[in-house]
Amino acid sequence: MTQKLRIAFMGTPDFAVVALNALHAAGHDIAAVYCQPPRPAGRGHKLQPSPVQKRAEELGLPVRHPKSLKKDADARQAFKDLSLDVAVVAAYGLILPQEVLDAPKHGCINIHGSLLPRWRGAAPIQRAILAGDDKSGICIMQMEAGLDTGPLLLQGEVPITAATTAQTLHDALAQQGGALIVKTLAALAAGSPLPAVKQTDDGAIYAEMLTKEDGRIDWSKSAVDIERQLRALHPWPGVWCMHGDQRLKVLEVAVDKAGGAQGKPGEILDRHLVIACGSGALKLLKIQPQDRKPMDGISFMNGTHLNVGDALA
Repeated sequence: MTQKLRIAFMGTPDFAVVALNALHAAGHDIAAVYCQPPRPAGRGHKLQPSPVQKRAEELGLPVRHPKSLKKDADARQAFKDLSLDVAVVAAYGLILPQEVLDAPKHGCINIHGSLLPRWRGAAPIQRAILAGDDKSGICIMQMEAGLDTGPLLLQGEVPITAATTAQTLHDALAQQGGALIVKTLAALAAGSPLPAVKQTDDGAIYAEMLTKEDGRIDWSKSAVDIERQLRALHPWPGVWCMHGDQRLKVLEVAVDKAGGAQGKPGEILDRHLVIACGSGALKLLKIQPQDRKPMDGISFMNGTHLNVGDALA
């Protein structure tokens, strides 16, 4: 029978829950689960635990959420006192100082949602789609002080298609990450750890954190790029444009195949809310005006008395 490992799991969002479930199902001794502290959410701004905290509590696992491991010496000592074989990290959200990285017998292993060294950093899933990549994947990485620069232990690929959104890619990568981390720890527990392959910096790109402003449509870009932007930023932060002083959320689009009338970027070309782009045109199939329910493009045109030749910004 394969030996089970004593581990700490460190993660916060939905992406990490799949791996936590997989490690628990594999029977490893999860000594503690680390996640970000509860945050205010909803209309009442009540403190809400993270998805990982919720799941850990359902599984009866002890939860810790220090505000910082870098600045909190007591939290670092408490981590060392766990006497871990290994720590597994997945979208945790805190910097791990060297003292923490070195504490477990086999160090800290990260589940990262890209094909490293491409898309190191905070938003690899969305950035891969935005850039038009044809594939993404999971890298299981031995952590070191640099940002996603550690040696690679295991890798898997997921295709990015014309229908891929950030949500669908997120879900596929989360599942793959859970499977690959179980495989990685099984090899470690069996005394045959996977060989660590040093990363190079060739092709390294940093996946910057997203902001709401990343969702603003620039109509001077091509219709293909804007359609990709919508898929990359669904469900958050979403994409939007302006009609006068009103913000319009754009929920569903299609690249216009007709290729007929041309206009200036942002110009409305017909009653079906086809918008001219820097190259090509985009049909807005579903939008949500500010403080209103989602509606189709034609209904919006009729309800706001827009005319062909008017422009969105």
